[in-house]
Amino acid sequence: MKQTGAIWALGMMSGTSLDGVDAAMIRTDGVEIFEFGPHGYRPYTGAERAVLRAALGTWHSPAAAEVVEAAHVDLASRFSGADVIGFHGQTLAHDPANRRTYQAGDGALMARALRCPVVWDFRSADVALGGQGAPLVPYFHHACARFAGLDQPVVLLNLGGVGNVTWVDPRSPNPAQAVLAFDTGPANAPINDLMAARRGQILDKDGALAQQGQVHAELVQAFLRHSYFLRTPPKSLDRNTFSDSLSVLDSLSDADAVATATAMAAASVAAALAHLPQPPAQILVAGGGRRNAALMQMLQDNLTIPVHPIENIGLNGDMLEAQAFGYLALRVMRGLPTSGPKTTGVAADVSGGIISDYNGLARIVEMKE
Repeated sequence: MKQTGAIWALGMMSGTSLDGVDAAMIRTDGVEIFEFGPHGYRPYTGAERAVLRAALGTWHSPAAAEVVEAAHVDLASRFSGADVIGFHGQTLAHDPANRRTYQAGDGALMARALRCPVVWDFRSADVALGGQGAPLVPYFHHACARFAGLDQPVVLLNLGGVGNVTWVDPRSPNPAQAVLAFDTGPANAPINDLMAARRGQILDKDGALAQQGQVHAELVQAFLRHSYFLRTPPKSLDRNTFSDSLSVLDSLSDADAVATATAMAAASVAAALAHLPQPPAQILVAGGGRRNAALMQMLQDNLTIPVHPIENIGLNGDMLEAQAFGYLALRVMRGLPTSGPKTTGVAADVSGGIISDYNGLARIVEMKE
């Protein structure tokens, strides 16, 4: 029987920046958002992060899966009142051209450990049916824009390890007809990687090092000649898609390398706007990148559209993706689409995932047209 009515879901997300796990409660029926609840964060330890970083690009990693499962169970056990958990897992490899994607972590194991149903493996069905498998949050973004009472098209920009945009027209009640979404390019991931390799730090806090450096504009222009930017959306990226293009930063000083990587992230967002159906009234930024003052300033300098943290409309930019997977868990339970032609490029609407009960039973939800 499909789930109906609004319930409390705990959404959990571990992004490609590899900083840690976000968890957030949301009360929803998978269509409307009724209420946001408590949220929390568990950082990965240095040792855990090293295991995950070593597993990037692999298609099977028991060691990484163990880290992901333990961290998520630890954080989820601090919450009460969830009727279901939406568990994204940790993306280690993503290759939609060959119809494969890998998110480490076993939702069935989590369901047994937490004694709560878990919805997981959100991307595989979309990729198997020819979709990009990402981004998966656009229908949630549409619900957020309507929850906030917006009445003009806007862009929700998430700056995690990889950047992604959702163009939303909240005037339409049908998300499948009111969104366009795609990955913009690398965002925090190369900045974090540079900081880890050169300074032993997990990020450029507040963009402080970037503000001390000189942007090498010729490298930014060369970066923008990558074939990805010419492709028509929907389109998606693996965390390491731009590794070769970013290797040009290796010869720069620490500050110049971080400043130039930051400028590349901003330039990729500006390039993305050319693909939108119409200019948005504003760009609302979520994810860790919105705390990077250098990146936010570069975005505003590159664009003629106002750029604001998503907190300007009363949402939590740190927890938006975690909340999204709580919302998507309800859509999977109700058999509602979680992706479609305008979000991942899949040929038909997909409601894909695995629902694992804590008694070990699992049900794979396949394409719903």
